[in-house]
Amino acid sequence: MPTVEENGLNVIAEAERKGRPAQLFWPWFGSNVSVLGLGYGSFALGFGLSFWQALFAGIAGILVSFLLCGLIAVAGKRGSAPTMVLSRAAFGVRGNRLPSAVSWILTVGWETVLVTLATLATATVLDRLGWGGGTGTKILALLVVSALTVAAGVIGFDLIMRLQTAITVVTGALTIGYVVLVADEIHWNRVAALPHGSTQQVVGALVFVMTGFGLGWVNAAADYSRYLPRRTRGTAVAAWTTLGGSLAPLLLFVFGLLLAGSSTDLNQAVAADPIGALTTLLPLWFLLPFTLVAVAGLVGGAVLDIYSSGLALLAVGVRVPRYVAAGIDGALMVAGTVALVFLADDFLSTFTAFLTTLGVPIAAWCGIMLADLALRARPFDDADLFRAAGRYGDIRWLPVTLLAAATAVGWGLVANTGATWLDWQGYLLAPLGLGGRDGTWAGANLGLLVALALAFTVTLATQRRTVRAQEAAGPRQ
Repeated sequence: MPTVEENGLNVIAEAERKGRPAQLFWPWFGSNVSVLGLGYGSFALGFGLSFWQALFAGIAGILVSFLLCGLIAVAGKRGSAPTMVLSRAAFGVRGNRLPSAVSWILTVGWETVLVTLATLATATVLDRLGWGGGTGTKILALLVVSALTVAAGVIGFDLIMRLQTAITVVTGALTIGYVVLVADEIHWNRVAALPHGSTQQVVGALVFVMTGFGLGWVNAAADYSRYLPRRTRGTAVAAWTTLGGSLAPLLLFVFGLLLAGSSTDLNQAVAADPIGALTTLLPLWFLLPFTLVAVAGLVGGAVLDIYSSGLALLAVGVRVPRYVAAGIDGALMVAGTVALVFLADDFLSTFTAFLTTLGVPIAAWCGIMLADLALRARPFDDADLFRAAGRYGDIRWLPVTLLAAATAVGWGLVANTGATWLDWQGYLLAPLGLGGRDGTWAGANLGLLVALALAFTVTLATQRRTVRAQEAAGPRQ
């Protein structure tokens, strides 16, 4: 029986560091094998692309975004601490509370989205079986899925690693079954006839896929590699993280693209209920197994999110045990799921707005973190990650200001037309000659790429001396 993990923000003790980098494949594969990946094929076509354009945007977006995860994961084996603790080396001990707060909001948001999808999918399947898909069914599904997610998040690392291995095997096998059963729904002549979109639409789909896959995980990428011995090769950590995260999404995205391109009705239905819409292609006898694969895959992702959201909440400065933080996030997750399931009119618009808006500051943080890691040649100082008077400082104003500035520039170059409460974004599109909020570049969401590149370039150019000084400092008492 797994015991509740006691580790929180602390550096993992030498005696507890264990495993091989290949073991990272399981949590990353298990949390991304969700059939939601099929829905992204439909989402990409929603940008008005041809099959080949959407294929390029999907493959590039998945691989690049999970490579970013792999690179950030290297910090975990160097410092044996959670991602948002290692980030203190770049931002300062208290300065890091700003990106930690953004990370916390993002991970709570993601776990809410995944539990919402699991709830909607269960209700849709039970409705097709004639067992009722109304309010009572949704409430029951929400309670069951939430209980599984919160329990795993509270118990912690060892249970999560075991759970993700099981989820990988079960969902992998049943997903193959789904693919076999619906393969005859693919009509290549319809797929090949899809009209081409513009360059701006390709960029928009690429950015959307990046934010929906790897970029949504970068702020948690080191939370699982931190248990590896520090002698572990960084290239192996990056490679296994990237492979584990991207393999299932690549296969699912391509198949989802073929399905959505074959049916206009399916493509439109996915926008309202991404998982439930996929059940309309199945025979009744496979609906319950499909529900299992759908819910298990979504729970796998939500479990990793709730574990990392608890760590991020602690990094913000909340002083409670890790398992209590996970419980707090679980309560917020349930409240958010209730709002999305029973109050939101359009899931896809809400989802897109969430990904784009929080994707910009996370991209800026990722750029700063990647550059900071690239400048470092030595492991982090364990003690100084926890004291403001240490080598990493209290608040490092340049990185903090850069995060805010890159976010401001990024938000100025994105537009969320489906969410009226975010219509203030895109304020730089007109001044920079990109056509304004109604122009051709409005849907490209360039702001995310610009925030990432700007933050990385400025950090690389300005922080070399600072990092060298930190690494040259001797042990402090």
